[in-house]
Amino acid sequence: MTALALIIAAYAFALFFVVQARPPFLRGRTDMFGLAVPLHFVGGAVALAAGAFQLNGTLRSRRIQLHRILGRIYVASVLIGAVSGLRLAIASQAGMIAHVGFGLLACAWLFTTIRGFLRIRSGNDIDHRAWMIRSYSLTFAAVTLRIYVPLSLAVGIPFEVAYPAIAWLCWVPNIIIAERVFLRASAPVHMAV
Repeated sequence: MTALALIIAAYAFALFFVVQARPPFLRGRTDMFGLAVPLHFVGGAVALAAGAFQLNGTLRSRRIQLHRILGRIYVASVLIGAVSGLRLAIASQAGMIAHVGFGLLACAWLFTTIRGFLRIRSGNDIDHRAWMIRSYSLTFAAVTLRIYVPLSLAVGIPFEVAYPAIAWLCWVPNIIIAERVFLRASAPVHMAV
């Protein structure tokens, strides 16, 4: 999981720094939405990379100060990535179903991250961990999206048909897996909302 996160984060950084590497539709989005595109690349990439290390139990227990620093970086990056992502969701490819899928992803990403941050600020380590697992499962949508797109094309599903579904499939299964596997495995977890 960490390796995939770091590969996709490196890809996002490459798109940020090398404008010519961006696919034509992304260049068009940059023209339409200005800073929202590069902010989404950087915010998402930093959140993806920083968050991957936050899930490491050894780091949390032995290097708590580093965990806190990375946590602050993660939260700030999610705020940047999600707000810019929400802006971009209205112009995602493949129509209204994709717009809504990506828009809800951005909202859920913001909500879970802020909730996790507020939980640790109030001293509730257990709920903090649960909300941040949820948050990172949504961050990981950047990876799952980049698995589903080429996979759908490889099996012959046209992009226009696959992409609206992928706008949902890249994050809904992730949050379900986070709830059912990771959070249930660490039960009992108090689920304060």
